[in-house]
Amino acid sequence: MAYRFLGNSGLKVSEITYGNWLTHGSQVENDVATACVKAALDAGITTFDTADVYANGAAEEVLGKAVAGERRESLEIFTKVYFPVGPKGPNDTGLSRKHIREGIDNSLRRLGTDYVDLYQAHRYDHETPLEETIAAFGDVVQQGKALYIGVSEWTADQLREAQSLARERGFSIVSNQPQYSALWRVIEAEVVPASKELGISQVVWSPLAQGVLTGKYVPGQPLPEGSRATDDKGGADMISRYMNDETLTRVQKLKPIADDLGLSMSQLAIAWVLANDNVAAALVGASRPEQIADNVKAAGVTLESDVLARIDEALGDIVEKDPAKTVSPEKRLV
Repeated sequence: MAYRFLGNSGLKVSEITYGNWLTHGSQVENDVATACVKAALDAGITTFDTADVYANGAAEEVLGKAVAGERRESLEIFTKVYFPVGPKGPNDTGLSRKHIREGIDNSLRRLGTDYVDLYQAHRYDHETPLEETIAAFGDVVQQGKALYIGVSEWTADQLREAQSLARERGFSIVSNQPQYSALWRVIEAEVVPASKELGISQVVWSPLAQGVLTGKYVPGQPLPEGSRATDDKGGADMISRYMNDETLTRVQKLKPIADDLGLSMSQLAIAWVLANDNVAAALVGASRPEQIADNVKAAGVTLESDVLARIDEALGDIVEKDPAKTVSPEKRLV
């Protein structure tokens, strides 16, 4: 495993980070989820990402139990706040001082820890003054309940304003968690340059484009049984945008590139996002422990410029690059 600094902070994270969105507490049984976490630890992964909204708190509980007994100082545990949780009352969502204060306490209880290493705003809250949100995050840091603060899917302008307010209060935003893959590059034009300017790293989710970049979806062939594309609970709605012959045909052109490098298509896709020097970590999930063993082999892989050019040529114009695709809900979800 290789490790990278998170933003301009002194915190190092494993460049392959284990995320339990869609799996723990919902898609897979708890014993399998625990086995996946143990496989991640065995592979050298020290960083684990979750959120209070995943399975309405159950994902945090499963992760907490899975790492119980591990040396806390050897782990980096991330979680998030914003989306509706609990009974979904009027204040069970958003980034108000009330919801952040109650959210961190509930997350710590479910995770079974005194602090998280990174506490993240899961989306931007257009209905709460940013000053209130940043002040509340500052309180969380001052109380020792989170060591660092990050965000997820924020625009370049939102990052700039938030970082200015945070620094006035004596802390910094160190990370952003956007969707990023060889097929989805909307952060490259604006978010990445702003982040470099501000000392913010990306912790990217869906580097495999919901599994499309593994190559298991073949144009003209039936969808594999048990795959995400067939699982309504496992993200079938999100993967549907890639389920067309043009995209799947283009993705299959990546296989010769992976073969030439002695990589699986999954490893190639993860190595591709890690080739961006603003990316601190690629989030990977798993429904089976053996998936972890395959994915971690992307750690430390260097893709030369000619390989990156071949990937661009193979994918052509199916790549999404529009920075306007980085959006947060205008209204809170309830």
